[in-house]
Amino acid sequence: MPSMEIVDKIKKLKKEKNAVILVHNYQLPEIHDIADFLGDSLGLSMEAAKTDADVIVFCGVHFMAETAKILSPQKTVLLPDINSGCPMADMIDAERLAALKARHPNAVALCYVNTSAAVKAQCDYCCTSANAEKMVRHILTKHQDIIFVPDKYLAQYVSSQVARSFILWNGYCPIHAAIIPEHIARARQQHPGAKVIVHPECSPDLTALADIVTSTEGMCKYVKNAAETEFIIGTEIGIIHRMEKENPGKHFYPASNKAVCPNMKRTTLEKVLWSLTDMTHEIIIPQIIMDKARLSIERMLQIK
Repeated sequence: MPSMEIVDKIKKLKKEKNAVILVHNYQLPEIHDIADFLGDSLGLSMEAAKTDADVIVFCGVHFMAETAKILSPQKTVLLPDINSGCPMADMIDAERLAALKARHPNAVALCYVNTSAAVKAQCDYCCTSANAEKMVRHILTKHQDIIFVPDKYLAQYVSSQVARSFILWNGYCPIHAAIIPEHIARARQQHPGAKVIVHPECSPDLTALADIVTSTEGMCKYVKNAAETEFIIGTEIGIIHRMEKENPGKHFYPASNKAVCPNMKRTTLEKVLWSLTDMTHEIIIPQIIMDKARLSIERMLQIK
């Protein structure tokens, strides 16, 4: 079936079922182009919660669809490919976090949004890559010790900004970890005038080489407002399609062409169509876990 025919069918079904399509920055270009909302995981879930849609189709990975369900419990949340997972989120589970908390009973548990609902339910606060430093500074006004899970690299970056150490978990994003200093050196050699922007999920060796370290949404805002016209982008390459659409005349170069998340690329137009047709795959979270997980997110959102 030609792609435009699929897109037309998706639009028709979306209207019939009062659905909204959320698309993460790392998705395929053709998925970007059918988005009602395009952005990072928490921002998308918050936008969907404001709508009167009955159905949310989340083009992302599993923990993102769970977050959308947590913030919109009355809506039906669909994940077009049920096998779209996140390796970093899978590196920790509720049982192992509970054991870590038991070893540090006086510590506050802070989880990155890239975690399952069950892990969020075990935490005092949630954070994003954009607000992690703010969250840590807030917590440190009242508490001495922070368990920061699961991303050791995000935690190490924040630690360098606040000059405090945390109780870490050995989790990381394999895609961001695969971007190495040699990639940045090569990209700078090829594009000597370009600004280097990297995600804080990258290793400390990489963030130390960057001109700017920021979240995906932070990257998009920065390049839009910057006077410079050339940028080396140190994150999953899917975001470059959005940057090019939003910034004609500016040029974007991936730090590494290998920075491709296979899970993010699992979602196709056909799967979005099948998801809306058959109402699959619905995200179901036990009520007690959903309510506890929501508390960690709400506490985060209360911090101004």
